[in-house]
Amino acid sequence: MTDLPDPPYYAVIFISKLSEHTQGYETMAERMVELARSQPGFLGLESARSEVGITVSFWSDRGSIQKWRDQADHKMAQKLGRDKWYRSYDIHIARVEAHRRYRR
Repeated sequence: MTDLPDPPYYAVIFISKLSEHTQGYETMAERMVELARSQPGFLGLESARSEVGITVSFWSDRGSIQKWRDQADHKMAQKLGRDKWYRSYDIHIARVEAHRRYRR
């Protein structure tokens, strides 16, 4: 699990359903995670996939999210996603006001 700073910070929640055309998807997804990690303001990421994929990335501020959205390689991946890999997706951006943790 991602260690995050004390709130507030932002969460980008990406919920997706893949199409039947997924060739190259996993490689691109891994590349985007590595690229996101190098972006200013990136705090962490959690992801799970079954029939529906959910990826939550955490960011220090809205400006960092906008810069990530507009990053050139990410823009190219977004276009491939819309044209080829995704049947549908939703993106939610939320300000995290509180965080609780339990670990054994």
